[in-house]
Amino acid sequence: MNIQPIVEGHGEVSAVPVLLRRLIAEAQAYQIEVNRPIRKRQTQLLQEDSLKEAVRLARIQNRCGAILIVFEHEDACPARLGPTLSVWARSEAANVPCELALAHREYEAWFLAAIESLRGKRGIRNDAHTPPEPEAMRDAKGALEERMGPGGAYIETVDQAALSQLFDMGTAFSRSRSFQHLVSAFGRLVRAMGAPLGSWPPQSWQR
Repeated sequence: MNIQPIVEGHGEVSAVPVLLRRLIAEAQAYQIEVNRPIRKRQTQLLQEDSLKEAVRLARIQNRCGAILIVFEHEDACPARLGPTLSVWARSEAANVPCELALAHREYEAWFLAAIESLRGKRGIRNDAHTPPEPEAMRDAKGALEERMGPGGAYIETVDQAALSQLFDMGTAFSRSRSFQHLVSAFGRLVRAMGAPLGSWPPQSWQR
């Protein structure tokens, strides 16, 4: 069976499958595959009718065994917004396991949380450091670009998938609450799909 992602941005269409395949490898749940994400605008994902429409579309995709909704929301607290959206999505998903993971404030905050692991890659400077609270700052994309060398530019549709393949997920897990939520949501979906899953999150991540 496959995980069917629903995402917001053009960059996430390529990046989220990369990230999920890395999580699948960590979980050794190799029988699970990832479908190409369904992309919807953030305004659509924040409205009950259009969110449910996206979930209905997800359910009929190839071998859909679970649905994972991933998008970023800069202004709302995930702990407050997430439960409402989850109720809407799960009511439409019915018997298909469905989880929601909100990146706070931006997907790129997960890279900032583990920026030391990206030194020397994709233009990131060798002295780049994680900010004290990577999820608290606005414009994570801009902060990421500031950590690039002279003339460096972060291009979401090019760099997001590449950095999703490279950043240290264990470090991001230890520093980012919303990334912890994503990892936990992934684990729940794997178990709900009937795949064997040992210690999750990996013990080496639980610092």
